[in-house]
Amino acid sequence: MTIHDTFAGAQYVSAILDLAEQHNLVLEIGSNFQRYGAILAEHRPEQTIGKPFDPALHSLNESNAFWILGWTQEGELIHTQAMRMFDLGGLTLSDYLAHNFRDFPPTGLDLDMERSTYRAGPGAGRIKGQVFYHGELWVKRDPRFRGTGLPGALARFAMATCVLRWSPDHIFGFMPEGLAYRGLMEREGYMHSDPGALTWHIKEKDTPLRGFMTYMSHEDLSFILKLPTSETLPALAA
Repeated sequence: MTIHDTFAGAQYVSAILDLAEQHNLVLEIGSNFQRYGAILAEHRPEQTIGKPFDPALHSLNESNAFWILGWTQEGELIHTQAMRMFDLGGLTLSDYLAHNFRDFPPTGLDLDMERSTYRAGPGAGRIKGQVFYHGELWVKRDPRFRGTGLPGALARFAMATCVLRWSPDHIFGFMPEGLAYRGLMEREGYMHSDPGALTWHIKEKDTPLRGFMTYMSHEDLSFILKLPTSETLPALAA
């Protein structure tokens, strides 16, 4: 990462912290996923920690993962998201997901894993090296935060934080088809997607849940961070 990238990323992070403060939101960053899971169990028991970030399944620490929590001034949890590193080496992401997509299930659903499928798109076939998975993105259904543009800005905050610390080759995530069609991908800052990547079948239901794979390259991330915040964040907050 260049000095200019670092400076631009720091400015971007600072601008989003200011935006969060305008919404009386306190952001907390950490890498203790046992604590993260305990916080979710207490404050969001209907949607506990997802499989990709479960410390009982994975060795997660400050060298390879982090989480972000958003609290109101009164101590109410209203936001979560997390990122985790995968070093693919010579594998492409499409090769990795072909065998491991079941490790990234949506939470809170009784899934039929045998019927669920992954379809590799062209983007996943080009992704190699050190990548970060972006998940756990949640904002409480509250008019103080939903519909304000804040969720998209918070997703960009995680991207900027990841770039400043690790400078990854790519960041990727998954998004329900309906949210992608409503423009959430663009609001979060993602510049690319593979539509139809995931099909999750729910037990005893005929209609599956379909998902996009969203992704950004190192060059994409650098471009986003260098955009003047006056051209992006005010629009997000409108």
